[in-house]
Amino acid sequence: DPTPSANSCIFFLQGDFTWSSLSGRSVRLAPVCIQSLSELERARLQEVAYTRLHQDYDLGCQITMPKDGQKRKKSLRRKLDSLAKEKSKDKECIPQAFSIPLSQVIANDRVHRQRQDGYRHDHTAREEHKDSSDLVSSILQFATKRSSNKELSSSNSSLSSTSETANESTSPNTPEVAPKARRRGGMSVDSITDLDDNQSRLLEALQLSLPADTQNKKEKQRDKRLSLNPIYRQVPRVVDSCCQHLEKYGLQTVGIFRVGSSKKRVRHLREEFDRGIDVQLDEEHSVHDVAALLKEFLRDMPDPLLTKELYTAFISTTLLEPDEQHNVTQLLMYLLPACNSDTLHRLLEFLSTVADHAPDQQDKEGQEVTGNKMTSLNLATIFGPNLLHKQKSSDKEYSVQSSARAEESTAVIAVLQRLIAGSQTLFMVPPDLQNEVLMSLLETDPDVVDYLLRRKASHSPADC
Repeated sequence: DPTPSANSCIFFLQGDFTWSSLSGRSVRLAPVCIQSLSELERARLQEVAYTRLHQDYDLGCQITMPKDGQKRKKSLRRKLDSLAKEKSKDKECIPQAFSIPLSQVIANDRVHRQRQDGYRHDHTAREEHKDSSDLVSSILQFATKRSSNKELSSSNSSLSSTSETANESTSPNTPEVAPKARRRGGMSVDSITDLDDNQSRLLEALQLSLPADTQNKKEKQRDKRLSLNPIYRQVPRVVDSCCQHLEKYGLQTVGIFRVGSSKKRVRHLREEFDRGIDVQLDEEHSVHDVAALLKEFLRDMPDPLLTKELYTAFISTTLLEPDEQHNVTQLLMYLLPACNSDTLHRLLEFLSTVADHAPDQQDKEGQEVTGNKMTSLNLATIFGPNLLHKQKSSDKEYSVQSSARAEESTAVIAVLQRLIAGSQTLFMVPPDLQNEVLMSLLETDPDVVDYLLRRKASHSPADC
């Protein structure tokens, strides 16, 4: 293994995926969840996985790196549709969740979360201001009452003077009531620990400056914008809300995702999410309505979750040997944009839980509990066409290629069934790939590698 000089990096590769420092500190790379990697590492992992797919495997098809949904060029038809929508609707009516690129949904959710946090912060500040005002008011009332009583008693004494009484009445012995006002704009180091989760994310902006002498200017500019810490999980609010609701109320519901729902109620829920309303799904909401809402979100995405670029590659994995299937599928997962990967991770985690509750079981008291009957095959049949597809062909093309379409449909189901079964392992990044990522960064940014290794040393693999 190539070993950098001690002068170029505090950590150096010792061998067997173990990095050591001159001070004797050692970091042995272990499998970690992809979400525990920094934003920069995830971007480099895409490049490493792309290279390995082309060098080590022959899928018989061209593999194209997926693009961010917002960066896709709109077709003329979509541009005209967008213009028509903008003219016919107010700005507030533009969809916030459905039928828009996933990256835009994540951005809208981030704005929604900031508004909610801002509202809670303002509400808390108002309450604190009210409490302090009440305290000041009560102190002043007490002081005024005390002063007036003193004036009354001193007026009966011939030794009292008007000046002394005025001084006592206008200068009550009250504590200093607003010391914080003079500290506005300042923050002590200790106060950082008092920040809430949302505010503490701002600290992620404090990163190492990257070297300016990179060979590729585009890569240099991109890397400068990428965080050296894990980014917040990018899962749409509507997806996470639906999954949480169904995990809590629907795991024992027979035929979930197959039984019909109320179109009116589902449309109402959809409109609330699209307006950016803080929808709280609880036991009052029908399991079937929420299940239909989740399917509708995935169905109406402009680009499928597994991306159109990787459609042929995922289908081609069904022709590989079982051991190669897992390796290639895992590498293809690393190519997904972060928002697609995180959303897929959450969805597969949920579908795996639903499949675990498919058979009839016995509870702790020995009572028979009816299963939901939704096996991984049933779930893959329902969700497969929504998660993995390419540009739809015309009816004429469809009739000519009907047999080929049937084969592809079977392959789509097989791919998704394999993803559900491997939901616990497909999103783990093995040590050898992490090592390749670090080695690629070491060529240009040794200080960054040192920072990442120190962060890995301070976190155990179980943190993921």
